[in-house]
Order: sequence, then structure tokens, then C-alpha cells
Amino acid sequence: MFAAQIPTATVAEVPADAYLLDVREDDEWTAGHAPQAVHLPMMQIPVRMAEVPQDRDVYVVCRVGGRSGQVVAYLRQQGWDNVTNVDGGMTGWAAAGRPVVADEGRQPQII
Repeated sequence: MFAAQIPTATVAEVPADAYLLDVREDDEWTAGHAPQAVHLPMMQIPVRMAEVPQDRDVYVVCRVGGRSGQVVAYLRQQGWDNVTNVDGGMTGWAAAGRPVVADEGRQPQII
């Protein structure tokens, strides 16, 4: 229902130096994430949204784009006009050959 209102970018459109907000759960983050990403699980957004910058573009990512789309819609309702959903999420990110790292030296994977 929000699809027409949610700005979306493809993985290729996300700048290398982008502020990338990963809203996946802790286990998903630990398994594999973009090196420069900032982790803020979706369910914590309402109480921690002050941590989301309003002075630069923010690209929001999850596994495939559903949760991040909900976060973008929510933040836009709260006054953030600088947030964009990453279409395809981390699955698309990895498939496009963008860097993925894992915690504790493990082989990165998108779960």
C-alpha cells in the first residue's frame, strides 16, 4: 500500500560511501553485512530513530527489501525525507558483487 510513496534504489544506485542502515535481526547481521553498514534492527527503530541521520541520504536495507520498505515508510511518516529503500536487499547486494563481511572471521552469508 505504500509502494508508490517509498523511494527505492537498486543496489547499483547505492553510492560506495552511502550511509547504509541495515534493519535485519542480530543473527542476520552477524552472518553477513556490508562493511560500512550501520546496524539498527527494525523493531528498535521507534525508540532509536534519533540515531538515523536527517542531514544526509540514508539507504535502508534488509534481506530482500520488505522490512526496509516498512522502515522507510515509517521514517517518512515521522518526518525523515532522506530515506530510500534498497530494492533486493542484502540478497541483491551480494548477488551484485558488493562487499559482504561477517563477524568473528566467518565466511559471510546472507540468511
